[in-house]
Amino acid sequence: MGSQKKRPVRLTAQDREELVRVTTTGVRGASMIMRARVLLALDSSVGEVDTKEVIAARLGVSGETLRLVAKRFTETGGDVHATIARKKRDLPPVPSPVTGEVEARLIAMACSQPPQGYTRWSLRLLEKHVALVEDIPDLDHSTIGRVLKKRNCVLT
Repeated sequence: MGSQKKRPVRLTAQDREELVRVTTTGVRGASMIMRARVLLALDSSVGEVDTKEVIAARLGVSGETLRLVAKRFTETGGDVHATIARKKRDLPPVPSPVTGEVEARLIAMACSQPPQGYTRWSLRLLEKHVALVEDIPDLDHSTIGRVLKKRNCVLT
């Protein structure tokens, strides 16, 4: 098997016991159980490993899944828990433009007197005035509404 030559999976007896426990007891995510079963099937410390096609057919996964689990096992330095668990995301994909300071400025603007010619603030009017202020990022009216709702600020 090509990936076994490139990325051999050798588990200790303690790791095997832990993986068997993950697959047979408790409540775990399906992907975690599937990755544990793949590691057990790829383990070359107990004997000869079947070919990639045989293992994939027996476990009901693709050959790519076998390759990725073996790759992650070697990247984590043989750490079984890091291999079968989900990766934590470093940062959200896009940071929120609404920080505490922006929130405070927005609420202060909503609580102030509306511009001349208007009797009260509306979300669209706040959106236009936020766009005019230089140190507040441009916010959509729906975002402004969410911020005000979160802080129980009513536009009257």
